[in-house]
Amino acid sequence: MKAIDIIHDEHRAMGAVLQAMRAVLDAIRDQGRAPDYSLLAALVEYITEVPEKVHHPKEDQYLFARLRGVPELAPLLDRLAAQHREGAQRIGQVQAALIHYLANGAAGFARFDAEVQRYLAYNWEHLRTEETELLPQARRLLGAEDWAQIDAAFAANQGPWSGPAGEFRALLSRIVNLVPPPYGVGPA
Repeated sequence: MKAIDIIHDEHRAMGAVLQAMRAVLDAIRDQGRAPDYSLLAALVEYITEVPEKVHHPKEDQYLFARLRGVPELAPLLDRLAAQHREGAQRIGQVQAALIHYLANGAAGFARFDAEVQRYLAYNWEHLRTEETELLPQARRLLGAEDWAQIDAAFAANQGPWSGPAGEFRALLSRIVNLVPPPYGVGPA
């Protein structure tokens, strides 16, 4: 069941990026901090790329597929799969709001902030559901053969920060170096 550890790690990584995004927006909104558009673009790029290209496809294709044989899990799996699809739409709304913010400066912040806050609320609920409802059921119901295939698929991610080809390591490093403490090591 190494995949569960990898999924937990990927959820923690995503959670760290979401927390950093919330902190950056709070500082702009509540403390009058000047926006770092490069940082905002990097945060949006991470939430755009990692869930959609690395994490959710593996959950859908391997974990959810193996659990589809359990009838009582069908409503939960349907809801989570729908959330994966909805997440792509929500990310698109965040991207559009960022473009609007970049084009309009301070006048575009409220729209961007609102879209990000909606995305954060949605994503925290999604992560909570997977962690507290899905993964305990998977641990209980799947056998060694199931886990061998799921583990192999998730092991190909090479860690929550890097992606299958290491393509996200530089992006995450950039984020960590731009985000102020305590979420990063950037300028305070």
